[in-house]
Amino acid sequence: MAQPILLELRSRDPREELYDRLKNAPHEHAEALLNVFAILEGLQDRGILEMAKGGLGSSEKVLKILVDFANKPEIIRGIRNLMILARIADSFEPKLLEDLEQGVQEGLAQAQKLKPIGLLQLLKKVLSQESRRVLILTTTILRAFGNSLGKHGA
Repeated sequence: MAQPILLELRSRDPREELYDRLKNAPHEHAEALLNVFAILEGLQDRGILEMAKGGLGSSEKVLKILVDFANKPEIIRGIRNLMILARIADSFEPKLLEDLEQGVQEGLAQAQKLKPIGLLQLLKKVLSQESRRVLILTTTILRAFGNSLGKHGA
C-alpha cells in the first residue's frame, strides 16, 4: 500500500516580507528618504515637531480649553450670527454681489472726481431710474425688517 507523502509547509510570517521590503527601501528610495529627512530637519529646526509632540501629550487639556472657550455665551451668539450671515450671503446671486462691488468702485471713483453739487442736481440723481431701483430695494428690505421687529416686540 502506498504511503502518503507528507507535505510540510513552512509557516509564513507576513512581517518577514515587510521586514525584507524595509531592508531594501533605503537602496530603492534613497532620494525620497533624503527629502523626507530634510523636511523633518526643517520641522525640528523650527520647533514644530516639539510643539506637535507636546500637543499630542496634552491633547485632552487643549481640547478642554477650546471647549471652555467655545461655551461662552458671546462665542455661541457669534457663531449663530455667523451662520445667519452665511445664510443671507447664500441667498444672493453671485452676479448681484459682483454688480454691487462694481457699483461701489464706480461710485467711489466718480465721487472723488466730482465737485460738490447743488440741491437740484442731487435731487435729479436721487430721482433717476437707477437710484429709484436701489431705493425701492432698500425700503422694501427696511419695511420687512421693521415688520419682523414689530412681531418680536422690539
